[in-house]
Amino acid sequence: MKFLYKFFIKSKSFLFSVIAVFFLSYSSNCQQIAILKYNGGGDWYANPTALPNLIKFCNETVHTSIKPNIETVETNNIDIFNYPIIFMTGHGNVIFNDDSVDNLRNYLISGGFLHISDNYGLDKFIRREIKKVFPNIEFQEIPFNHPIFHQTFQFNEGVPKIHEHNNKRPQGFGLFYKGRLVCFYDYEADLSDGWEDEEVHNDPRELREKALKMGANIIEYTFKN
Repeated sequence: MKFLYKFFIKSKSFLFSVIAVFFLSYSSNCQQIAILKYNGGGDWYANPTALPNLIKFCNETVHTSIKPNIETVETNNIDIFNYPIIFMTGHGNVIFNDDSVDNLRNYLISGGFLHISDNYGLDKFIRREIKKVFPNIEFQEIPFNHPIFHQTFQFNEGVPKIHEHNNKRPQGFGLFYKGRLVCFYDYEADLSDGWEDEEVHNDPRELREKALKMGANIIEYTFKN
């Protein structure tokens, strides 16, 4: 009986992986992005104008066909597999329960992609929770020659600095699973603030363009890989 039970679990896991790959392959053709809703009290809903502006910019400049409607998906919901890329931001606490951990791990190892944009104050929480998802993988600073910095737009010095908080340099961190970049984390950069409507932060046009161009590179890289 124990043998049969283990066989069933392994078969179920294999079947789930096949289904996940199918849905992610289908969703890649759909080209749609979702915002990740998480527990813990952090403001997952921050920067409401950011993604609509980034999508418009991508469709105009890098020839994507991303749907303009922005969906919200919860960390423990299988609907996450409908989207080739999910976006996460906020300032505060993040908590992934066991179901969320399993769901996010399966999503990412099956071909999904997560972009985390630290809106200042997210770092200590997201590092703790991502460690649950991938206990044996560490965030690595992505080298400046990585293709994500060299898509349609060139960023020879890595992720651009959009907003100043602690007088720290901006960094682009990544999680690599079996050699594939599955998560891009912009830290001390505030990319998503730069995607917002101009009147939100009153950023100059050239700064907002840098943020949008780097965001477009992330989207373009995700859809190609």
